[in-house]
Amino acid sequence: MSGISQVSIEKIKYGNNRRPINDEKVEQLQKSIQLNGLLNPITVDENFNLIAGLHRLTACKLLGFEEIECNIVSYDSQERARLAEIDENLIRNELEPLERGKLVLEREKILIKLGMRAKAGDNQYTLKLNENGGEIISPPPKTTQQLAKQAGYSERSWQHDKQIARDIAPKIQKIIQKTPIADQKTKLLNIARAGRKERIRAEKALQAYELAISRGNYESAEHQAKLAAKLRAKQEELQLQAFHSAMAQLQAKSETKKEKSQVEQPKILNSLLFNRDSLAKIGDKWTLGNRHLVYYGETASKEFIKLLPSNAALAISYTPPKVNGNVSDVWNHDYLVDEASVVAVLRSSDNIYPFCSTTRMNFQYELLLGKIYVGIFSRQLISKPQIPVNLDNVEGIIQYLINMFTIQNNYVIAPFMGNGEILIACEKMRRVCFIGEQNLDSIRSGISRWGRWTEKQPEKIARSSFLYF
Repeated sequence: MSGISQVSIEKIKYGNNRRPINDEKVEQLQKSIQLNGLLNPITVDENFNLIAGLHRLTACKLLGFEEIECNIVSYDSQERARLAEIDENLIRNELEPLERGKLVLEREKILIKLGMRAKAGDNQYTLKLNENGGEIISPPPKTTQQLAKQAGYSERSWQHDKQIARDIAPKIQKIIQKTPIADQKTKLLNIARAGRKERIRAEKALQAYELAISRGNYESAEHQAKLAAKLRAKQEELQLQAFHSAMAQLQAKSETKKEKSQVEQPKILNSLLFNRDSLAKIGDKWTLGNRHLVYYGETASKEFIKLLPSNAALAISYTPPKVNGNVSDVWNHDYLVDEASVVAVLRSSDNIYPFCSTTRMNFQYELLLGKIYVGIFSRQLISKPQIPVNLDNVEGIIQYLINMFTIQNNYVIAPFMGNGEILIACEKMRRVCFIGEQNLDSIRSGISRWGRWTEKQPEKIARSSFLYF
């Protein structure tokens, strides 16, 4: 049986190895089928296994169809049927790079298994003999170049998709799915290239494992298996770090754009905020939205340090300008490395080396983000991101750092107000900020900016009160 036929929808079968249903596409197909009917029959084999047309089949089911027009085709093997299904998906569907790459890789494995890698110059048809000696006319598989062209892509683009699907660890692939990164090919390639050395060494270790097994050297095989597992774990760690870095860049750019486009409406805040006399007392404190703490005074003082949580995830600081050519005259915040798991210090190019030579914090590595140098300090070993990051403003850099080293509701310490970048980033990203500053104008400016963003009032804490966070 072959050709076009009406088939009961209940007879059509399909496995769970298919790509997820796109609800929007199904809805569009429903409207089209209601107006014009089913213009393209779905494709099934002689046993009514679905080859192509899951979205069309789903739309017809939702419309209450009992039968559907099918193109019934005959394949000489399950591999041939799957090959046809993959080609249909690659040509007809809009796929994300990772999804497309996985299909192309599966296609190549099937072709290798069948011993028939498609190549330019194949005849229009290949003839095969069935078990009874008869001829089965079987069209040859399309080359990758032909398929890519029909789908509107270059062969090079598909090679990149293959690299993404092949080189990103399966565990990281699952994390990437349904995130904004899933459709960002450049960022996916960067993730795929992270941990490249570890991946290659792991593959060699697995080859050595198989060789040792074949020779009966089980002690060597066990060693190689452990080495491969260790290298794979390191690859996953580096790729997860690259993923978080990519997500941080996207979020930073998105938030910066949002803030620039937002029209800030003036709002009258608590009169205490703008009354210079009422704010002139060192040691004054405010809570912002019952979430953040602002301290007026020297942030290297015991009073400020006592207010800090014992389990902060991150501290972000600026190095103050040099005094008499020496930054150490004004930097006295080495205590931060005891209060936070990670300390990030932003500094300009003219005071990098003096700062590094005077601080007693445990230096891990340095990042160049735009034109700002960021020193990362921690008592724990931290792997350096392998992905270069291009951010053109301090707000973006602050958001990148918060995204890299914290999760929601983590504590962030800031011993300088600056222009309120850290405070605002914590508000946007739902972190809790403990911030201090001995410059009264900076305190005013930072709290005002927070007030305009949230449309909330700051609350002054009475000196007799003890605040729990």
